[in-house]
Amino acid sequence: MTDPTSDDQPITPTFLSPEQSNVSNLQIHVVSYRDAEAQRHIQFVRYHVFQIEQQVSAELEFDGQDEAAMHLMAYLDQKPVGTTRIRLLSDRLAKIERVAVLSSHRGLGIGKKLMDVAIAHLRDRGIPEVKINSQTHAYRFYKRMGFVQRGDEFVEAGISHIEMRLQIIE
Repeated sequence: MTDPTSDDQPITPTFLSPEQSNVSNLQIHVVSYRDAEAQRHIQFVRYHVFQIEQQVSAELEFDGQDEAAMHLMAYLDQKPVGTTRIRLLSDRLAKIERVAVLSSHRGLGIGKKLMDVAIAHLRDRGIPEVKINSQTHAYRFYKRMGFVQRGDEFVEAGISHIEMRLQIIE
């Protein structure tokens, strides 16, 4: 995949300190990957976070599962700054993955808000358990949300991960 920002309407990341940002302007939307604008926004965020920052190949990052997944987009001041996707693995288990926030907007609670909305959506659908494959550097973030480690550390896309789970419905 080439840089998704290379079309004739580029998206330019803004760089904000927490003092400069009014996170009350944050909006989380459920979007479809089939919608051209939403797809461009999803690709923009994931390209910068996973391909540029973490050197994940386009083939691994855009794995052909986006069309069937549900996506959330975080917009701050109407600009795309974060995304995640949700896949139902069964009627009892969902996987939240590809959680990404632009580096310029980390530390503002955007990732937490994306996770809260994703979990609430799954709870509303009656899905009792959520799985994530957390990158090891994000382990504490998910642990604070109540996720529990399952199994040993493993490598995926050249990055160390830990499977974690959260019961959202007893």
